[in-house]
Amino acid sequence: MSNTLLDVQDLKVHFPVTEGVVISREVGSVKAVDGVSFSLAKGETLSLVGESGCGKSTTALAVLRMLRVTAGRIVFDGVDITNLEGKAMRPHRPKMQMVYQDPFSSLNPRMKVRDIIGEPLRVHRPDASKADYQKRVAELLDLVGLLPVMADRYPHEFSGGQRQRIGIARALALEPELLICDEAVSALDVSIQAQIINLLMDLQHDLGLTYLFISHDLSVVRHVSTRIAVMYLGQIVEMNTRDALFAEPRHPYTQTLLQAVPLANPELEAERPQPLIIGEVPSVRNPPAGCRFHPRCAEALPQCATDAPAPRQRGDGQVVCHLA
Repeated sequence: MSNTLLDVQDLKVHFPVTEGVVISREVGSVKAVDGVSFSLAKGETLSLVGESGCGKSTTALAVLRMLRVTAGRIVFDGVDITNLEGKAMRPHRPKMQMVYQDPFSSLNPRMKVRDIIGEPLRVHRPDASKADYQKRVAELLDLVGLLPVMADRYPHEFSGGQRQRIGIARALALEPELLICDEAVSALDVSIQAQIINLLMDLQHDLGLTYLFISHDLSVVRHVSTRIAVMYLGQIVEMNTRDALFAEPRHPYTQTLLQAVPLANPELEAERPQPLIIGEVPSVRNPPAGCRFHPRCAEALPQCATDAPAPRQRGDGQVVCHLA
């Protein structure tokens, strides 16, 4: 059997732009994701990194089939789910779950923790007895480091870190194979971030989980990742193993991201050359021709403005750049 759990090929998610009130017509599209390809092996962690608005979360929502796919192919656990809807998609949803960014808005404030965690069980396992239901909720709370007696409390009675643990417990209720963490620690204090990251890594080891980890925090990504994919303006510009990418970044955008991470030593930080990146991020409605990064790249060649670079294999990874 193949070790690949998720295979995404040339994924595109475009949102139409319309004008007119009575009679609307499409005048363009926002190319939020425009040709993303990657695979995810069972038990590994692939991190998507990049600036806000580069398409990381849209990619995740498309993989979960929470957004309509414009083009491309999504194969999950050997099944093509690209165009599945409604009842056809229902058997696959328990196998893929998400941990959301904001633990304060992702939990229903009117529901007790028992009902929040148990809701997936009621939807997908309606025949379970009340005793089995309560037992499973208690097991999940214990699994994420909370006391089973907390099941009768409401979300406002918990701290941010505890709420995120509840969100993780809810995501694990149906024993998924793939867990998508969409900025799962960015809203937490640094000390709490470390606790949640350690929890996620322990769960991966104990339960054999596979992670698609979305973040803009490179220090977090370096700690949790097996491989890293760098996104810019709806496309992956570089993908490699964690150690190789941090040791020898090949794309100018990746190099700039890594140089922007401050050093703990102020003397070394003062001596280090500052990253050079020109201008603002272009509009995803009208992305630049050729290499999408060329208007902001200090090393751009004339051909970068006209010819879109093809992915090039470099070591264990690939880079999309004429200079690589």
